[in-house]
Amino acid sequence: MKPEITVYEDVTLITLQNIPADISFIAEVFERIAGMGVDVDMISLSPAQSERTALSFTIKDEDLVKILSYTSKLDDGSVKSIVSSGNNKISVNDETMENCPGVAAKVFALAAQAKTEIRLITTSESQISLLVTKSDFDSAYAKIQEIAE
Repeated sequence: MKPEITVYEDVTLITLQNIPADISFIAEVFERIAGMGVDVDMISLSPAQSERTALSFTIKDEDLVKILSYTSKLDDGSVKSIVSSGNNKISVNDETMENCPGVAAKVFALAAQAKTEIRLITTSESQISLLVTKSDFDSAYAKIQEIAE
């Protein structure tokens, strides 16, 4: 396995807490964000424990002001926005990952060895993405590159 490791800088994580656990509401959120011309990257929806849930996603730091003016008014102000700017995303990409058990375990172990604070993880069949703080980026990136060795 020879994965490609890509990096994206200046990433903001937004978590919307106390949103309705309703896919129509979530679709409307992303439709409005798209209408503002903002590109959303990583998305993670927490399992609903009741009628409410939490939704996390990332955007470019430069788009934060656009988003905050919208999210502060969601659901008549009952939604709480938690924002973390100035992060970096590290993505490990390899088409052969789909049928190769343990790749995520290796990536997470390498991040742990670097004592990395992980803000968000998203995966697909061929990609594992970690959102890390800028202060942890250099050590995390150096360690995660070992997966390609």
